[in-house]
Amino acid sequence: MAISDLFLRFKKQVETSDHQRDEGLRTHYYKTNFNQMFQSIEELFRKDADCRITTVSKEHGEIAVEISKPFPCFLVATVISPRPLETSVDFTLSTERFSVFGTYPLLKRRITTYYDRLNKLHTYLGTGKNA
Repeated sequence: MAISDLFLRFKKQVETSDHQRDEGLRTHYYKTNFNQMFQSIEELFRKDADCRITTVSKEHGEIAVEISKPFPCFLVATVISPRPLETSVDFTLSTERFSVFGTYPLLKRRITTYYDRLNKLHTYLGTGKNA
């Protein structure tokens, strides 16, 4: 394990973007419109007993969520529609919790789980299209 990987393990924030080195954390694109994706993400969090939506800003394309388990963290989902019937989704997930084993792997897993759920609901077009 490289030193940079060791430090990465202890990061308390994970953010997806088109420019992420880790492909699993690149912006995901879907063949759907903004309203359908926004509604799907809102429902995803409303149905999750570990989540409590704190803010919904459709005009900014953001949903803020407090997550209680397996440890407290805060998530912001951002939905953007760069073209008709193409919508991108990014997540930022952070925690104040410290773990001797590192929180980054758990935060990353949570984000990839959300992407997996969205992949089942909408046609997945790929990642990092604007990289």
